[in-house]
Amino acid sequence: MNGLTRGVMATALLLLVSGCLEDTALLKVGMPSPSLPTKTLADVGGDLSRVTTYRYPDERMYSVSLDVALQSGKPLVLEFATPAHCTVCDKQLQMLKALNDKYGDKVVFLHFDQYQNPQAFRAFKVIGDPWTIVIDSKNIVRYREPGRMLYGELDGLINEVLAPPQAERAVGSAG
Repeated sequence: MNGLTRGVMATALLLLVSGCLEDTALLKVGMPSPSLPTKTLADVGGDLSRVTTYRYPDERMYSVSLDVALQSGKPLVLEFATPAHCTVCDKQLQMLKALNDKYGDKVVFLHFDQYQNPQAFRAFKVIGDPWTIVIDSKNIVRYREPGRMLYGELDGLINEVLAPPQAERAVGSAG
């Protein structure tokens, strides 16, 4: 293998894994969530192809802008995924649809596609996809991780942010 081929292969490998590497300047767990208007179905006249490249989109994930969702007082699950170029993203979004069915109106699920909502990727400093971010009802980032998640992992995180704080549970059980 000549030097040029090794260099090309090394660059390709770096680009491949860079989507899953985390920059130290990124939004961290425990920080407040950025708030910004994101594209919704209403903004695009109901045309799902203008908010996602996902083949089987769930309209609920595009019905409200991030800034409005943060005012709801509910936990949020944000999925940064671009299925047009990411097979893992497709599976992530299938899982989110199932969790959205399970939790109904207790949690707001939002999907951001890099092609359709690039401003969300910039605001959350997300590079590559998929990324999952869980925000609690006080708009604090509680989980931020690249890569595919398992149903049980995300379900557990959602249950954690839905559970009342320890002090409230202790008071509630004392009476």
